[in-house]
Amino acid sequence: MCRYRRFLWAAALPLALLVIGCGAGGRNSGASTSAAAVEADAAPPPIAPADAAPPATQTGGFDGAKAYSYVVKLVSFGPHPPDTPAIREVQSYIRSQLKGFGCHVDVDDFHAQAPVGTLAMENIVAKIPGTGPGIILLMTHYDTLRLPGFVGAEDSGSSTGLMLEMASLLCKESKNRNAVWIAFLDGEEDQADFQTAAQAQTTWNNDDTTFGSRELAARMDLSGELKNIKAVILADMIGQKDLQLEEDTNSTPWLRELVWKVADRLGYSNVFSTRQNTVTDDHQPFLERGVPALDVIDLNGYIQEGYWHTTEDTLDKLSPRNIAIVGQVILASVGELQGKFRR
Repeated sequence: MCRYRRFLWAAALPLALLVIGCGAGGRNSGASTSAAAVEADAAPPPIAPADAAPPATQTGGFDGAKAYSYVVKLVSFGPHPPDTPAIREVQSYIRSQLKGFGCHVDVDDFHAQAPVGTLAMENIVAKIPGTGPGIILLMTHYDTLRLPGFVGAEDSGSSTGLMLEMASLLCKESKNRNAVWIAFLDGEEDQADFQTAAQAQTTWNNDDTTFGSRELAARMDLSGELKNIKAVILADMIGQKDLQLEEDTNSTPWLRELVWKVADRLGYSNVFSTRQNTVTDDHQPFLERGVPALDVIDLNGYIQEGYWHTTEDTLDKLSPRNIAIVGQVILASVGELQGKFRR
């Protein structure tokens, strides 16, 4: 039974969304706890040489150190589930960074009915024009789990930092063959008001998650823009140490193969694993509408380490080197896609 009016374009949405493994966010847990305050106020932890980001000249121009610096800033805001003072600061920060990069920024404010009440949410989309038809859509979510003390360095800081650095590069490009849109999505996490990590790790309410991606897909469907999307690449949980990105069998096979071939060509087959997993995430609303979509994620690794959906999801668990690797692969994959669709 539908428990809420999902968002402004509810009539265009499917009823069923099965999501395995990405999170929660919210309103009542927006105030910083003592643990969050310590994390927010502390200097970033030292980075081991093995985890340091290589120079951007070695990663196709993608600056992993800069991407990590954005993650540090995002973590400094403390827990930021939807419709909290902290997430409004995060939204302002993302918008200001994108405008500083020279991006055209489109903001979609919408409301969602969730277990904790009606939540104001905001999708932020950087739109980089192209000289040819079609849109390549990159996505990340930026909200954090609605759990006291949860700052989400990996989930969702790492992918948001990556996409900010991606925007800083692509918004300077004037010769994109296809338009590239970079969507920073709100409301991916389950909007239950969790009090313990155990609750957050064992609860995923299908109707109370992925609000931002459903809003974006529905809006683009109704506006007619959806048919122009050539491919969607979602990044989620891509910065942890010992990163092992498994092939998501729920993603579009040809797109997954393209990205994994790019990674292999660049020498990163040790990070882009041949192991498989099935994940339903923010790419699901696009898959359901027939749009090719890929989720780049290491969920199992973080679960096995014991950090997923706990207050231990902190900066010391991250590797700027891995953020740089994933950023380089996605950047190179965008180039491959532009060449593919030009042909």
